[in-house]
Amino acid sequence: MPPLRIRYQTLEIGHVDIHIRTLWDHLQYEDAEGVAENLGISSAAWPFFGVVWPSGEVLAHCMLDYEIEGKRILEVGCGIGLASLVLNHRLADITATDYHPEVGGFLEKNVILNKGEKIPFVRAGWDDGENELGIFDLIIGSDLLYESGHVDILSGFIDLHARQQCDVVIVDPGRGLHARFSKKMKGLGYSHSRSKPPATEYLEKPFKGWVLSYSR
Repeated sequence: MPPLRIRYQTLEIGHVDIHIRTLWDHLQYEDAEGVAENLGISSAAWPFFGVVWPSGEVLAHCMLDYEIEGKRILEVGCGIGLASLVLNHRLADITATDYHPEVGGFLEKNVILNKGEKIPFVRAGWDDGENELGIFDLIIGSDLLYESGHVDILSGFIDLHARQQCDVVIVDPGRGLHARFSKKMKGLGYSHSRSKPPATEYLEKPFKGWVLSYSR
């Protein structure tokens, strides 16, 4: 197996430069000890955590001026953690979580690249049940609804970690599951709305998805 190729780049998120260490592309794979395989992560899906996706960039831009004062924030399925890095730059109380076993290591190195404070990270699956994350005032994520089964387990995971009064922001690229997810969140007591991101000229292609907002 060829060695893992790594890319270093700087992304301009508004007026903020975020330095990131990512996989070279989404064709990389390295799981010599079978840790990811044992977690049910296929070789095809293995690299998805380690590259920057359009929805992740949109979420990061959304977090540039989002009201964060006094809020404990969780990024769900953080992947490379671009939004978490932006929030960390703003000195927010941000915690990150993902199921992939390599995410914590990449996040730690990216925090160092940006000379930020350590971002707490917990590896957790959405259907794992109790974990050490706790509860939050704001829960964010991007491109999370890519399988039909995610509707139930993601909404349940969010509800498990949401304060009684909580906001949720999810950027969805338009995979077709957001209506079912919104119905599920409404059943959990959340009001919801959707909107287009205001400007996405930083993306290579027009963004066809939505910013989904929920509040309880």
